[in-house]
Amino acid sequence: MSESVYGLMAKFDTPEAVVEAARRARAAGYRKMEAYTPFPIEELTEILNFKPIIQYLVFVGGVVGAITGFGLQYYASVIAYPLIIGGRPFNSWPAFIVVIFELTVLFAGLTAVFGMLGLNGFPHPYHPVFNVDDFRLVSRDKFFLVIEAKDPRFDLERTRAFLESLNPEDVTEVQP
Repeated sequence: MSESVYGLMAKFDTPEAVVEAARRARAAGYRKMEAYTPFPIEELTEILNFKPIIQYLVFVGGVVGAITGFGLQYYASVIAYPLIIGGRPFNSWPAFIVVIFELTVLFAGLTAVFGMLGLNGFPHPYHPVFNVDDFRLVSRDKFFLVIEAKDPRFDLERTRAFLESLNPEDVTEVQP
């Protein structure tokens, strides 16, 4: 592993080219790599072995919201202020459904927002790929594949030769 380099970045023109490059890099044994594209490409998530966990966090947030909504109303109507209204039981759960639904949606939504921010590492105003001049093109029409120096197979010369064999527009060193 080279301490003076974050990794090597290859620039491609088309989504098909970056998908094929990622597929070949994965087949060559590289595991610590990342692709940057102007729009989502479904094949890349499979090739890069990206497994999002946000949906599980949102589910847990929704369940916590539902339990909170039920518990809040149960406490208010059964423990703190038990009132007999129309002969209904204190724990009249059908009346609780609206608040349970609202708190489920609120907690799930807040979990989605803050979970996404936390999992994405925001706020993160600096990343080494920002040092590459052409990286600003990723928001318009270019596709990038970065193989990080942390990868066990990373060797500066061999990895550069491998990336150049994929026919990119350019291969650039990414400085930390």
